[in-house]
Amino acid sequence: MTDNLAWETVDSSIAYECPGFTIVHDEVRLPDGTESDYDYLSEPPAVVILPLVATDAESNAIDADDREAVVIEEWRQAVDRVNRGIPVGSVEPDDDDLGVAARRELREETGYEAETVDHMLTTEPVNGIANSVLHYFVAEGCTPTAEQDLDANEYIRVDTAPLEALRSAALSDGLRDGRTVTALQQHALRERVA
Repeated sequence: MTDNLAWETVDSSIAYECPGFTIVHDEVRLPDGTESDYDYLSEPPAVVILPLVATDAESNAIDADDREAVVIEEWRQAVDRVNRGIPVGSVEPDDDDLGVAARRELREETGYEAETVDHMLTTEPVNGIANSVLHYFVAEGCTPTAEQDLDANEYIRVDTAPLEALRSAALSDGLRDGRTVTALQQHALRERVA
């Protein structure tokens, strides 16, 4: 049975295509029978990784907020500035395991590898204008054991920062990347209920 809020797609075409995403143009029929146009961004699913740096054996009692996270900085043309955030990368068509995709993107963008990678949540961040799907992971025990392997148009600076400082920056508008803010919030909620 069809939901009475559902739109009917009468026709669909690609309005614009470039590396990374396409703009889809749909002709739709609304629930009241009105016909209209609707355009949206279509892109492959992505993995978002919150990488937490490995702690040494003597610091087992370390407070959760004292941990360090691996962060990246890269230019974002759409907002005309350097963005501070965490690694994000597209899921490849042959990726059967999202955890493997998360490990690959972490290694390629930062040169860090993780002991464990655990799924936190999946979101559709802007489903009013895009079909984007983000799979969030927390990567524990990250160490710099590899070299960055960046795409041709990627220029990424890698650093570490205290997890608590990142959370504070997110609360004070000092961290604007929505994927990073979502990962930090989800991680904090999980720690709170654990």
